[in-house]
Amino acid sequence: MTPRRWLFTSLVLLAALALAACAAPAAVAPEAAPAEEGAPAFPPGKMVVFDYGQPQYWQQFFENYLEDNPDVAPGVTVEMVQTEGEADARQKVILSYTAGAYDELPDAVASAPVSMKAMAEGGILMDVTEYVESFEDRFVDGALDQLYYKGSIWCLPKDLRPQLLFYNNDIFEQYGIDPAEMSTFEGYVEVGRKLKEASNGEVFLSYIDPGAYTWRYWGRRGLMPQAEARIWDDEGNVVIDTDPGTQLALGTLESLYSEGLLYSTTMFQPPLYDATREGKIATYYIGAFWDEFLRQNVPDMEGKWRVMSAPVFEEIGLGGAPVVGMQCLIDKPNPVYADLYKLIWEDYHFNAAREKWTNQMVEQNTPYSNPIARSCWKMSSGKSGTLLRRPVLPRDGGEGAGENLCRTCASPRKTPRLTRSSRRKSRNGWRAARRWTKPSPTWASSCATESVKPRLNSGGLPIRAKIDT
Repeated sequence: MTPRRWLFTSLVLLAALALAACAAPAAVAPEAAPAEEGAPAFPPGKMVVFDYGQPQYWQQFFENYLEDNPDVAPGVTVEMVQTEGEADARQKVILSYTAGAYDELPDAVASAPVSMKAMAEGGILMDVTEYVESFEDRFVDGALDQLYYKGSIWCLPKDLRPQLLFYNNDIFEQYGIDPAEMSTFEGYVEVGRKLKEASNGEVFLSYIDPGAYTWRYWGRRGLMPQAEARIWDDEGNVVIDTDPGTQLALGTLESLYSEGLLYSTTMFQPPLYDATREGKIATYYIGAFWDEFLRQNVPDMEGKWRVMSAPVFEEIGLGGAPVVGMQCLIDKPNPVYADLYKLIWEDYHFNAAREKWTNQMVEQNTPYSNPIARSCWKMSSGKSGTLLRRPVLPRDGGEGAGENLCRTCASPRKTPRLTRSSRRKSRNGWRAARRWTKPSPTWASSCATESVKPRLNSGGLPIRAKIDT
């Protein structure tokens, strides 16, 4: 089998496997037990969250909240249970739910669209449509797009990370190549050819993973949505092998691979970071989360990396698919901490506590994501793309730390935004009604001064959230 055929067949198989993972057994949850009269709104105990990645840093925000608001939930602690990933978190929740082991269920679980739909189909998640939509105007465009399933919202949005292009600026200066040439995929491929020739094959344009990560980062989050590729047609028929968009997307990856422009290595493993440090990999076409891994694994390269908008297919002009981080509340009997989770979630997005936590993350050189509340952003008055010249790696954690929040904020090129009606009707989020977002967001500290109206907790008592001014 030729390398070309092998690559195309492998990606189609990976897509099929991903689709197969969506199925979840349906189950009917028993009704929640009524709260005892006179019981505290949030009884002492442990709020449990299933998460993956690096949830210990997310846990710090929860602990900050409980410490700063001692009257809200005295005697309550929080535990973030580390799972192996999205699929592992979903499987643990589904198994406990279908077995009726409700005491083993968490109060919330981190998820993604595929797993969210599977759990919602099984009746495992709370319908939070009315609650989340009440905040829609306070979030940036696109923050809720991937939360809808069958007309309802099943998770709370946590962050929104676009597809970007990270590049080693030292390499481009060494070989005299202007990064702006990578604004289109045609130019991106051509830059790869130039690097290969100029370096005698020592420098590769990017990487390719021998496993499923190629489909995740190159395929379903990148080239596929940017090429308006379809896995199914409007009637639900599988068309991944014939769709023109799919042929454009995978044909581009095929060219990169068959021409030897991609360095073969396993994602998130030491050999990848070694190759990065040695200057073998010039760019990463990947989500905005990648700066966390650069900072953690190649700290000696501080100041060498830059970030720009992802290349586009010139005839289409779409940016990559933004990835929404989501947290889903479990619809289990007597969910005593569901309202407490919502209060902490609101504090994270709309109050000064977010800035305090971000500064902690900067001091610890640990991951944090950009805010998605409109009050935390202002439109840049400078030229579009100015921020893309900033180093990805922060030089200090002191003054100006807030600006580091925007170190991966690219000016989106025609990123599609779904209207509420199209979210609820569209079966394929890649081919939805388009409303283009505005470019060049910049971090603004105004999120620290936004007022939040008092809310009632599950016991009907007013909650006075602490807001710094």
